[in-house]
Amino acid sequence: MASASPVSSALVDDAFTIVPRLDRPSTYKDHQYHGSSEQWDSDLSKTATLYIGNLSFYTTEEQLYEVFSKAGEIKRIIMGLARNTKTPCGFCFVEYYTHENALECMKYVNGTKLDDRIIRTDLDPGFREGRQFGRGRSGGQVRDEYRQEYDEARGGWGHMRAKQEEERQRQQDESYEAIATVPTGAELQINSRLGPAASSQPREDAY
Repeated sequence: MASASPVSSALVDDAFTIVPRLDRPSTYKDHQYHGSSEQWDSDLSKTATLYIGNLSFYTTEEQLYEVFSKAGEIKRIIMGLARNTKTPCGFCFVEYYTHENALECMKYVNGTKLDDRIIRTDLDPGFREGRQFGRGRSGGQVRDEYRQEYDEARGGWGHMRAKQEEERQRQQDESYEAIATVPTGAELQINSRLGPAASSQPREDAY
């Protein structure tokens, strides 16, 4: 009887495992995947592709090669891009030549830091054209669409929060403009310790 593959074993419930396997894939399933749950598990059991998340927008492809090549020879890296601007938006796909190298990466690279961020790796059934683009309404990742905290490495505010901040700033600017505008013919009275007459004249030591 053939023994189960490492990933097949990882996919089995490990309720009795004291230390969880580091090469165990997450429970996430891409909702755009065309196939059954059984086919998804089967694809993960032999895939050589990893999804990499929580990257800085400024992390380069060269940096990724340097880090992920430590787990094995890399076939290619596909950078995740914002759909509208075609600029990096914080994720990528790493393809190795073997399934074993992908598992090695899960064990030793997942959870490490790159550009001061903890990177996340997960087994992926395989890259298809179009998956390199963000799926959020604004073109980036969905997580950045609703993110409320300020994250400089991922473009600042989340998209929805950025819109709120822009509107708040617009209203603030309008309020300041209204206060600073003096109608034509009106006198601007300035309260001065020297008296009202002195407020309209420059101080002797002003020049």
